[in-house]
Amino acid sequence: MSLILPVMSRPSYIHLFESGELKRRADKAMALLPSCTVCPRNCRVDRTAGERGYCSGGFLPEVASSGPHFGEEQPLIGRHGSGTIFLSGCNMRCVFCQNYSISRHLQADGISCEDLAGMMLSLQERRCHNINFVTPSHFVPQILRATAIAAGKGLSIPLVYNTGTYDTLETLRLLDGVFDIYMPDAKYGDEETAWALSDAPGYVAVMQEAISEMQRQVGDLVIEDGTAVRGLIIRHLVLPGDLAGTDEILRFIGERVSKDAYVNIMDQYRYNRSAECRDCIARNARFGPLVREITDDEYRQALSSARKYGLHRGFPGGDAER
Repeated sequence: MSLILPVMSRPSYIHLFESGELKRRADKAMALLPSCTVCPRNCRVDRTAGERGYCSGGFLPEVASSGPHFGEEQPLIGRHGSGTIFLSGCNMRCVFCQNYSISRHLQADGISCEDLAGMMLSLQERRCHNINFVTPSHFVPQILRATAIAAGKGLSIPLVYNTGTYDTLETLRLLDGVFDIYMPDAKYGDEETAWALSDAPGYVAVMQEAISEMQRQVGDLVIEDGTAVRGLIIRHLVLPGDLAGTDEILRFIGERVSKDAYVNIMDQYRYNRSAECRDCIARNARFGPLVREITDDEYRQALSSARKYGLHRGFPGGDAER
């Protein structure tokens, strides 16, 4: 039995499905794949012919795992968990990636969009509060097609776009009214660091434009009965030695996004001893702090920066649920 929400609480994509707009969006997105420009890489490979670009994504969506997840932010997991779908591959190369086996080494065969839709419906039947696509940027066309199929079969819970935020405005605009919840990373406040640690040229400008567009589409996070129903959740991972440029990130959010933005300031950086990380440190001693965890003082400074720019939601000492 599908979990049906009241009509007034229905996710936005249902209205797009009923009008036929969701299918039109999916078709427009799929048309990007023969010369792929889905993300800022603009690899222009023909994914419909089996070619793969930087992200390693092919024509069919590739899922590493799926299921209820209880390790996300509390407004997403509620009582029954976030229905998480981990997509394989990635359009970034973060040297400290904690999902290395998923992002670098594809562990799943491609599945049809119909099967992806079935996966979404299964998570709804397990009473998950949302469908949470992790690392979705390179599979947006397939996600849109699967959502159109699932909506026709009774999908009625919010979708979460859980991204590293290397996303183009053109692709995000195809998602306007489809995703009710965006969960972008704001990784770096410095272009040189973004290139060195994530091989993401132009990341800061791309990230800022993307988050601003997401804010325009869904606004500040809305929580009903303890569960997120719409809005923006921004994640920022504090790096040792202030390598992430935390103060600049939080200034951008407070001054240019919203002082009411829900910001998860994360302290769980771990050195993963990857070859990329070791090589990065060897090339530039400035990245030497990557071998250690962040200190309590570094985390306290990050929280202080957030309060300095008027932010108050989502982090310790802020308003957790408002």
